[in-house]
Amino acid sequence: MYELITANRNYSSWSLRPWVLMTALGIAFRDRIEPFTKPANYDDFRSFSPTGQVPALLHEGRTIYDSLGITLYLADRHEGVWPTDPDARAWAQCAASEMHSGFAALRNDCTMNVGVRVTPKPMSDALKSNVARIRELFEEGLAKFDGPWLAGSEFTAVDAFFAPVAFRIRTYGLDVGGGQAWVDHILAHPAMLKWERQALAESWREAGHEEELMAAGAITADYRYG
Repeated sequence: MYELITANRNYSSWSLRPWVLMTALGIAFRDRIEPFTKPANYDDFRSFSPTGQVPALLHEGRTIYDSLGITLYLADRHEGVWPTDPDARAWAQCAASEMHSGFAALRNDCTMNVGVRVTPKPMSDALKSNVARIRELFEEGLAKFDGPWLAGSEFTAVDAFFAPVAFRIRTYGLDVGGGQAWVDHILAHPAMLKWERQALAESWREAGHEEELMAAGAITADYRYG
């Protein structure tokens, strides 16, 4: 059986990608959480991941690391990871790759924290550009492939790659225009609701992540445990 190693549900956007993909597609795995407990977890995480980061997938003596590496590994072994339609598949792979390598301003300025709501500080030009591109991608995918998912009628890896963005959009009240239909749809998915429940129940707090949250804007609601 697969063993998927992830970190805190509130913070770990990279962990969410393979977790929600495997959960949504019904790919069985052992769920192992290694929480962020200090600003630098590299040395501790090196015991199970060569990069000192999460997520990591353990399978048949192999360690598969990085959310994209895990997705590619799963796609070799399971149907449904990517769309079957060639046009949708090509678009989904490009969009997922763009998410994997880009959107630095969104990552830096809007740290993921599932359990809070924030009035953000005035957006930088870089963040405005990131949000505009996300809106464009969402609207393009929904228009080209008829939804309700980004690349058609079925949940695939491209939805998993943007799943953390859906939480960020809700947390910070970002405007993604017609793409909000997808945001609402994925936030209502049973896998995302399960992740959210676990996030709200967490008692872990890590100072560095909390400082990033405070720097992002004014917290207007905090639904987390304690």
